[in-house]
Amino acid sequence: MIVESSSFENSPNESSGNAECWSIEDSSRLFDLDLWGEPYFSINDKGHVTVHPKGEKGGTLDLMNLVNEMQFRNLKLPLLIRFDDIIYDRLERLHDAFGRAIIQYNYSGDFKGVFPVKCNQQRHVIEEVVTCGKQWHFGLEAGSKAELLIALSLIEDPEALLICNGYKDQRYIETAILARHLGRKPIVVIEQFDEVERIISASRELGASPLIGIRAKLTSRSSGRWGNSVGETSKFGLSIPDILATVESLKKVGLLSELQLLHFHLGSQINDIAILKDALQEAAQIYVELSRLGAPMGYLDVGGGLGIDYDGSRTATSASTNYSLQNYANDVVATLGECCSANCIQPPILISESGRAIASHFSVLIFNVLSAGAVSDVIPEVEDEEPLVVRNLRETLTNIQLISKESLNQFSELQEAWNDALKFKDDALTAFRLGYLGLSDRSKAEQLTWSCARALLKLLPRKEVISDDFKDLRSALASTYFANFSIFRSAPDTWAIDQLFPFMPIHRLDEEPKQLGHFVDLTCDSDGKIGKFINNGEPKHLLELHNLKEGEPYIIGMFLGGAYQEVMGNFHNLFGTTNAVHIRMSKEGGYHVDHVVRANTKSEVLQAMEHEPQQLLERLRVASEAAIKRGTLKINDARLLMEHIETSLRQSTYLQR
Repeated sequence: MIVESSSFENSPNESSGNAECWSIEDSSRLFDLDLWGEPYFSINDKGHVTVHPKGEKGGTLDLMNLVNEMQFRNLKLPLLIRFDDIIYDRLERLHDAFGRAIIQYNYSGDFKGVFPVKCNQQRHVIEEVVTCGKQWHFGLEAGSKAELLIALSLIEDPEALLICNGYKDQRYIETAILARHLGRKPIVVIEQFDEVERIISASRELGASPLIGIRAKLTSRSSGRWGNSVGETSKFGLSIPDILATVESLKKVGLLSELQLLHFHLGSQINDIAILKDALQEAAQIYVELSRLGAPMGYLDVGGGLGIDYDGSRTATSASTNYSLQNYANDVVATLGECCSANCIQPPILISESGRAIASHFSVLIFNVLSAGAVSDVIPEVEDEEPLVVRNLRETLTNIQLISKESLNQFSELQEAWNDALKFKDDALTAFRLGYLGLSDRSKAEQLTWSCARALLKLLPRKEVISDDFKDLRSALASTYFANFSIFRSAPDTWAIDQLFPFMPIHRLDEEPKQLGHFVDLTCDSDGKIGKFINNGEPKHLLELHNLKEGEPYIIGMFLGGAYQEVMGNFHNLFGTTNAVHIRMSKEGGYHVDHVVRANTKSEVLQAMEHEPQQLLERLRVASEAAIKRGTLKINDARLLMEHIETSLRQSTYLQR
């Protein structure tokens, strides 16, 4: 097996060229920003990431400057910055794409979108979606009773749809029926066959009925990470026999006239457009047949799944898509229009539940690096009477240092030198285990081995393929960057499903990054790390980063994480929510802060776990008094301890700098 070498020609600690030759264009290419970042993110002449919340319509914010100004407002890192204008822009692009497709294919139906509340249940986020979407009668999708209450309280537009998905008990269904009299437009989607009887029972009880939809289990398979969540064995939906039985049951009780919607879902991130085409053809035929069976129909909900190109590769991989938003809209409209036209059926109003495509871009997680660690780059000084294994490693290092690229005849010469270094290192470890080598000499052996690795990296070809023997060289010399955030709180999908998000510094992008590294978070969990990064379709395990500067912050951004990450985060190690701020562009230029959401305090996360802060303080006070009585704690020290604890309870769960 062969693997491609890293883009670093030299050691991670040394530049491959003159730093003055490095440009912001180089950084944009290195982090693929020009691929996944358009049209919302770029780099300015200062080497800072810039944000364009309105896309091409104008208005730019320097992200590093914005972070600094938020910290002056006492909004400490980590900080979640939400750009509300991006929500509006995403909604506009979605409706424009379907609008163009409807005109292009002479489709006589319409398009109405809904936002799935589960994607991001934060109040300010849902309110922003509803407010921005009013001009398109944009609605919401609820997957639980609690989400239904959120949607009912926020939707006031009688034309906006409220799609009711998920498991439903009698009270859920009755609430939806009563909400119809409130002027809302809920559609109860039957996802399990036993819900049919509950709908009939609730309708009899209240003397009214809901608008009804059916979710179909399509035989069409999906692909990617959620490929197994659809098909004939999927969790939700009715089989064809169940659909026919549902139609018959509704007809018997006079409710067939309320069956107006067909729904299907292909998973959360459709990466291959061909999968969608197959599903649309199957769903369109089911829609036609339901119309022929006497249901008035009128709506077809294509579910969620409109994907995000996280790495910009435009490929059918789990972190990308091989289609654009316009491709998606064209296929939906063209396929449904063609089928309905062929069967002389009025085309339905099209609905999509595109949460990821709407919310992903609008928030950026900003965190600071606390410190960095790597293997030592010090070559130990020669001492008298060193063990043979140490002398062998010194000789190996000298031989490598004498090789130049010009005199390098065969690649095998480097491989032989590295094999020698690894053999001598193993010999040193064996001797240490047997008691023949002291700790100091073992330390020398390790330092010399890594010095050999650094020397070899300077000689490795930059673009040619290299053997497996060398593929771990850069990993072994990489740095660990200790980051002030919790993966389990702010980026749980990186841990749970190996999701890739763009990570990159938001400043110093006019400097060449000279170090390879990965991030570890604050939790006491070995899984609390980011060790997989986007790389134009082929993920890499190390990210090009800058060496830390004494006394200067190093600030990193995680992008495209606005969907699901906040709502699925947990309190692992009792790290709570981060500070969050909503930013909106001002008409007169610049920006204004719409909302500030303070991070969880330690007191709040303790209460969430049923620990009462006041009781905790009292226990410690009693313990302090006992220690004072024993003479092991001074009164002033006890006072200082209690002050520290009381202050800490009022502060964020993250580290303060």
